Amino acid sequence: MTETTAKETTLQDDIIEAIRDRKGRGITVLDLSQIDGAAANEFIICEGTSNMQVAAIADSIRDYLLEHRGKKPYNYDGYRNSEWIVIDYGDTLVHVFQRETRQHYNLEELWSDAVVTEIPDLD
Repeated sequence: MTETTAKETTLQDDIIEAIRDRKGRGITVLDLSQIDGAAANEFIICEGTSNMQVAAIADSIRDYLLEHRGKKPYNYDGYRNSEWIVIDYGDTLVHVFQRETRQHYNLEELWSDAVVTEIPDLD
């Protein structure tokens, strides 16, 4: 029997870790798995304070998942202006916003029938 000391992490755990690594804030997980017609089973939403930070958070997520899981996104978009970058991991869509853009589109309200989990900021 083999003993493992390292905790197995989920895709969600790894995405949250990568967001926190670049000081992303306001992390919210929307569980859409019980909603017919939803674009994915899960949205992970966060925000940065500038175009540069939004791009850095998105890069961190992509790099972290490639390094730790060997997983590349199916697609991503939004780097041109870096106000809202979406990264597609199939059943999980990650949305990295600037605060004003996040408030404008308000995905949490749009998908208000989802189970919402707010992840506390580290500081």
